[in-house]
Amino acid sequence: MPIYEYRCKECGKISEFLLIRTDEKFTPQCKRCNSKKMMRVLSRVRVIHSEESRMESLADPSKWGDIDEKDPKSMAKWMKRMGKEMGEDMGEDVDQMVEGAMEEEMTSSSEESLEE
Repeated sequence: MPIYEYRCKECGKISEFLLIRTDEKFTPQCKRCNSKKMMRVLSRVRVIHSEESRMESLADPSKWGDIDEKDPKSMAKWMKRMGKEMGEDMGEDVDQMVEGAMEEEMTSSSEESLEE
């Protein structure tokens, strides 16, 4: 079933529409401002993976090669990738956690250099 995306000429928001029957006349309407002045945009291709294929992908050790367990940025990147594979948006929570870990790392290294 095709999903079409349209950009509103009034507010600029992109809205997605699932069209079950493509032979019917369809007039898109902005989901934010309800304007009917819409322009179709070229969408990225999306592939839906089964839960089984996502789990197999997560279990593949070749995907873990670039992880540095001692580097917060590396761990955050890995967590975002795993979240994406699981269909979860890690978003701001992971970013905040990384910032906190980096601040903690900077504080501890500053304290160590003061002790020396």
